[in-house]
Amino acid sequence: MAPGYAWVEHDGVELGFHPVDDERNPRGGSPVVYWSVGDVDRAREWLLSAGCEHHRGPLQIEPGRRIAQLRDPFGTVIGIDGP
Repeated sequence: MAPGYAWVEHDGVELGFHPVDDERNPRGGSPVVYWSVGDVDRAREWLLSAGCEHHRGPLQIEPGRRIAQLRDPFGTVIGIDGP
């Protein structure tokens, strides 16, 4: 697992946390909620076509696991997590 990341799983729900990074996720921005998806690239393309904008990634955080972040039309950063 990448340094600084933490993952908590309870009753089949996994929450992911990463350290504050003023360059990539400035303080004062929204907390990033990650949604588990079956295919990061496919979900990212769908979200972009639905009006989201690229924010960060896709990044491989461990073998077989990637994340990406997008900004929705209201300015909220959302994350997707999966292969």
